[in-house]
Amino acid sequence: MTYPEPPLREPDLPRTAKVRPTALRTGWTTGACATAAAKAAVTALVTGEIQPDVEIGLPAGRRVRFPVERCEVTGNPPVRAEAVVVKDAGDDPDVTHGAELTATVGWTDVPGLRLAGGVGVGTVTKPGLGLAVGGPAINDTPRRMIGEAVAEVVDLAEVGVRVVISVPRGEIMARKTTNRRLGILGGISILGTTGIVRPFSTASWRASVVQAVHVMAAQGERTVVLCTGGRTERAARALLPDLPEVCFVEVGDFTGAAVTAAVGDAMTGVVFVGMAGKLAKLAAGVLMTHYTRSKVDLSLLGAVTAEAGGDEALVAAVTEANTGRHAYELWEAAGLLEPAGDALCQRVRQVLRRFAGPTVTVDVAMVDFAGARVVASSGRWPR
Repeated sequence: MTYPEPPLREPDLPRTAKVRPTALRTGWTTGACATAAAKAAVTALVTGEIQPDVEIGLPAGRRVRFPVERCEVTGNPPVRAEAVVVKDAGDDPDVTHGAELTATVGWTDVPGLRLAGGVGVGTVTKPGLGLAVGGPAINDTPRRMIGEAVAEVVDLAEVGVRVVISVPRGEIMARKTTNRRLGILGGISILGTTGIVRPFSTASWRASVVQAVHVMAAQGERTVVLCTGGRTERAARALLPDLPEVCFVEVGDFTGAAVTAAVGDAMTGVVFVGMAGKLAKLAAGVLMTHYTRSKVDLSLLGAVTAEAGGDEALVAAVTEANTGRHAYELWEAAGLLEPAGDALCQRVRQVLRRFAGPTVTVDVAMVDFAGARVVASSGRWPR
């Protein structure tokens, strides 16, 4: 059985990661909620009045009203005010859903806005994020939104306002994010380019993958290790213990985006570590492997089986397998897991080399489904 060299494909992002009978509810980014809290607090500082709600503008021009969970004013006339807006992430499974975005504001002697991060907002400790090292992890769009919202209340050319954004329990929330690996320590990031959270959106994951590659490149690293998830990352780190943590990037379905970023950042080496299903999709030339946009090509796995020395019965069984994992189990039962896995890894290597171009070396490893051991590779790691 022969299998032709596949065309390279990177399907569009799915609109949602799940198909639902009813529309999913959108939510608000941490940046939008921080902006609302800041405007409410500055309004309270100016008027001396508690603010029950507040309206802000989103980057696209839409105006949105947020309820204010808590608002306090200190002094008469006011010298300090604080407002809290609770993040509603809609139907998105966001670790910051329910976070209390808190803005504490006061006057300064110098006209303009001074924006700072408080408790629960991460501090940037590594280059590559487009933010000043040592400053708060508040991205450009939220910074601009906060500035514009405050300017709706006061004339920043005439008066000075200091705004401190904090998030109680933000450091705990950050443990479930990739912040530490990106060099953001002590809390969450204040994010958002539109102000709106799209439920189950994969766009944010794709963006985080590209950002992780940029952070690695900014630190002078030249080999990126792409892993599909936590188990494959553990296996990859055991395989390459001398590489720093920042080199390991969980790409999920976005191998193509990660490789494109790596080439753009002048990486010289790409290592891909995955399990049978993702490897089978990549071997077929599919660089964005979300289940709604690609399926395992079982005819390819049949060709791999024949290449590894499998008999006609095994080739037929693999070609009719239910999943990539099922094919893996059939290889293992037949004693062909290593040669078939090696052949599959070689095909993935060829696809990634074609996609990356001649300036990047590529190595591929397949791990078992526990992520405990490497069972096959494109040749770099003999077993």
